[in-house]
Amino acid sequence: MSSSVSATEAAQVIDTARERIDALDGQILDLVRERMAVSATVQEARIAAGGRRVHLSREMEILDRYRQRLGKPGTTLAMTLLELCRGRV
Repeated sequence: MSSSVSATEAAQVIDTARERIDALDGQILDLVRERMAVSATVQEARIAAGGRRVHLSREMEILDRYRQRLGKPGTTLAMTLLELCRGRV
C-alpha cells in the first residue's frame, strides 16, 4: 500500500483486513477445540493402558516445534495450548 492513500482507502483496507482476522480467529478457535478433544482421547487411552495422563517428552517436542516456527512467543503459545488440553480427562 502506498504512503499516499486517502483516509477512506485506508479505512477500507483496515475493515477488510479485520474481517479476515475475525474469520481466521474463528478457524483457530475451532482448531483449538478440536485439538482439545483429540488430546482428551490420547489421555484417556494412555490412562486406560496404565500410563500417565501427561507425556512430558512429547510436550517438549511440541514446545520445540512452536519455538522453531514462531520464536520465543511460539513457546508461550504452545504452553497455553498444552495447558488447555491437559486435565480434561
